[in-house]
Amino acid sequence: MPTDKVVLETNLPGLKIFKKGKVRDLYDLKEKLLIVATDRISAFDCVLPAGIPYKGKILTGLSEFWFNLTRDIIPNHLITTKEEDFPSNLREFRGILRGRSMLVRKSLPIKIECVVRGYLAGSAYQEYKRHRSVGGIKLPSGLKRADKFPQPIFTPATKAANGHDINITKEKMKKMIGVTLTQKLEKISLEIYEKASKYLESRGFILSDTKFEFGLNQGKVILIDELLTPDSSRFWSKKDYRPGHHQVYFDKQFMRDYLESLDWDKTPPAPSLSPAIIKKTSQRYLEAYERITGSKID
Repeated sequence: MPTDKVVLETNLPGLKIFKKGKVRDLYDLKEKLLIVATDRISAFDCVLPAGIPYKGKILTGLSEFWFNLTRDIIPNHLITTKEEDFPSNLREFRGILRGRSMLVRKSLPIKIECVVRGYLAGSAYQEYKRHRSVGGIKLPSGLKRADKFPQPIFTPATKAANGHDINITKEKMKKMIGVTLTQKLEKISLEIYEKASKYLESRGFILSDTKFEFGLNQGKVILIDELLTPDSSRFWSKKDYRPGHHQVYFDKQFMRDYLESLDWDKTPPAPSLSPAIIKKTSQRYLEAYERITGSKID
């Protein structure tokens, strides 16, 4: 596998930092934002000390691909990923920005993560074992890990003060942001999931679940953040799919499983990843990118 310099952090002199997330560094350009995807990786809400080669470029490239593919469903915040089209004051940073940055429209984020699940996995599987429901939605009894739902379900989530995702019901979402907006976001989320699932199946993947984030720009709902990446979605190998078992992953579940095998209580500081796990994770992200987009990372 070719090597790529790992970027764990960016500090662009003269630019105002808007926010630094677990993976992305955001810079304030007044009515626009510059989003730089680093090679940081997180698990269980902890940022790991080592980066994953190519990861930032993969997240950016995949998000751009999906933003373009879903414009017929909803507009999004992406303006361009081409550094030659960035404002002139960013020219000196082209080297670090190339391939891993997006110029986007600023919006007011809607503080709900819109999760769509087509299969029983992750926290949904744990909730189902306890209550035979997910996000307040009653499900058939007897479902196994990784079983397909009769139809995709919408299970919103929000963030606690400490950064952990908290699954909520649609009824609670309605109380938080209103009935009309809840219904709109659910409809859009399910439409995107359906379109993405069909495309991914043609590329040999199953889209188990994914999450979307939305914002308001000039009063209109737009799609923001990242879209259908291995960080925000579970991609499974279609040919290896076996209900009742762990799947062949092309997302960061592979790394989560490794961390689960360690003696770690999931609180900071996060443990180091072995070189073999770093390489394997990078390879899986790269394969997902190449099979989905039909292109190779620059």
